[in-house]
Amino acid sequence: LVYRFPNVFGKWCRPNYNSAVATFCNNIAHDMPIQVSDPSVVMNLVYIDDVVDELISALKGKEHCVEEYCTVPVVHTITLGDIVELIKSFRQMSDTLAVPDLSDAFTKKLYSTYLSYLPKDKFCYPLKMNVDDRGSFTEIIRTADRGQFSVNISKPGITKGQHWHHTKNEKFVVVSGHGLIQLRKIGTDDVVNFEVSGEKIEAVEMIPGYTHNIVNLSETEDLVTFMWCNECFDPERPDTYFEKV
Repeated sequence: LVYRFPNVFGKWCRPNYNSAVATFCNNIAHDMPIQVSDPSVVMNLVYIDDVVDELISALKGKEHCVEEYCTVPVVHTITLGDIVELIKSFRQMSDTLAVPDLSDAFTKKLYSTYLSYLPKDKFCYPLKMNVDDRGSFTEIIRTADRGQFSVNISKPGITKGQHWHHTKNEKFVVVSGHGLIQLRKIGTDDVVNFEVSGEKIEAVEMIPGYTHNIVNLSETEDLVTFMWCNECFDPERPDTYFEKV
């Protein structure tokens, strides 16, 4: 079998050798300059895992051939400039808390490739903890179309929340401690109670139009709650109205 490969990219490729993708990933990850002669150049790329999958298929007699040459069936076409912009966006994610659009196959593969070039001192990065006498609230991930993910810590005996939203909705998952989540539909006296703990992990929906809170029932332990919200917090339009449950 005779294979013709376009540009191959992927984790562990040697930078500053024969792969522009490897060089760009390595340099940007290490905050080093790059040179792009013509960002409009169109690249045809195959990911190393797809190459390996094809070669394994060939060993099983299931190669993909067009006339006398064999090919890797999954080829990604993208300009050099777009590749660079994607990699630069990856570099900023430890500051913006964004994540890539993993629904796009090339972006998913390029992000894994980029991570393989991270220096060890960038494996870990700090998050901003908003701390007060009640505990802390820390954003972990912010997305353009899937909301944000956060961790909330409540000290013993503390109640947080006491507000409702028009459109914003959330999911609360207690992962450690013992707490009570309460919801009350605005304009009614009917309170719905959910006793929660890290011993039985479950998700509780925060419904639009229901004021809600979360109470740490423990006298000694912090209550740790993983929270998802359907939109990133916008101080210009918080959609948050304080009212006790």
